[in-house]
Amino acid sequence: MNKLNLLKKITFAGIAFLAVGISTQAQPLPSKKEVLKVMQLTNNYFMQKWPDPGKEITTNRTRPSNIWTRGVYYEGLMALYQIDKDKKYYDYAVDWGQKHQWNLRNGITTRNADDQTCGQTYIDLYQMDKQPERIKNIKASIDLMMKTDKIDDWTWVDALQMAMPVYAKLGVQYKDNAYFERMYQMYNHTKTAEGGGLYNTKEHLWWRDKDFVPPYKEPNGENCYWSRGNGWVFAALVRVMDLIPKNEAHRAEYLQTFKEMAAALVPLQRTDGFWNVSLKDPTHFGGKETTGTALFVYGMAWGINNGVLDAKIYRPVLLKAWNAMVKDAVHPDGMLGFVQGTGKEPKDSQPVSYTNIPDFEDYGLGCFLLAGSEVYKLKK
Repeated sequence: MNKLNLLKKITFAGIAFLAVGISTQAQPLPSKKEVLKVMQLTNNYFMQKWPDPGKEITTNRTRPSNIWTRGVYYEGLMALYQIDKDKKYYDYAVDWGQKHQWNLRNGITTRNADDQTCGQTYIDLYQMDKQPERIKNIKASIDLMMKTDKIDDWTWVDALQMAMPVYAKLGVQYKDNAYFERMYQMYNHTKTAEGGGLYNTKEHLWWRDKDFVPPYKEPNGENCYWSRGNGWVFAALVRVMDLIPKNEAHRAEYLQTFKEMAAALVPLQRTDGFWNVSLKDPTHFGGKETTGTALFVYGMAWGINNGVLDAKIYRPVLLKAWNAMVKDAVHPDGMLGFVQGTGKEPKDSQPVSYTNIPDFEDYGLGCFLLAGSEVYKLKK
């Protein structure tokens, strides 16, 4: 590198550092009371709207309420319960499990990660009260998968968040590294082999599935990186690293990918604090979007809280995003706006707006509660 380029690089770094300092002053850390209050508000909105957690969900068709969308909500509820020990949260989760007899949507023979998402909360509740029925079916489902050599089930990146934490939780619960190893094998297939590998090692972002691997491009010519899809991976890495032992064989790789993703996300943040549904094409259904934003906040806050991300860089970014969600997405009654409904790419479930109600309101709240649970733990 010649002296001129080196000087430019040093100057840019100095400007970036200065900008971070200014941004930190502009975005104060909300108090724990403020964070908890908005988490309670949004959660109470949902619990009041769904007093019976076993009730079927009807959109374009009717589905049982132990599907992935509700499973993600309960991930968030369990995170809320960890900082606010209100018994109604615990009872609401237990009632959900009981209404479904602690079973998976398509029974224990399913290999679908979406079906297994509910198992994250089943295992959490088992660890709080070791009633065998709470963990029996999810363990049986994963054990059946591990009796085969098949590792190519996770063909879409959402699956990583839906199922990886289940393997991690079982590995910890039973002190069995075989769960950790199979989890890695399946993750690595998605990362490096599925569709030619869904992780771009140069841009450090993930394609949602093989349909979006180049030559597919966004209208502006950039690669298509769906915000929530990358959020799912970011959250999966957090949830796994939060559980597995410090000396687990693949932890260093998970951490490296997590750090790479975090760095790639920073320059893609919108000026209003949110991220677009298409991370590299703001003209393709551009606008505020809560789910991807919340998952990025969750990951960055966890990274700071666990000493693996530099607070000087990431704290201003995540606070800008959290404060933007609270200010612009949370309705007075607790409803969340700017939530993209189900789908797999930027054009799905449009329009995304403050008033538009998505086809499912549960998983967006789950993402928001996960984010809040880590923002709550940030230190001044």
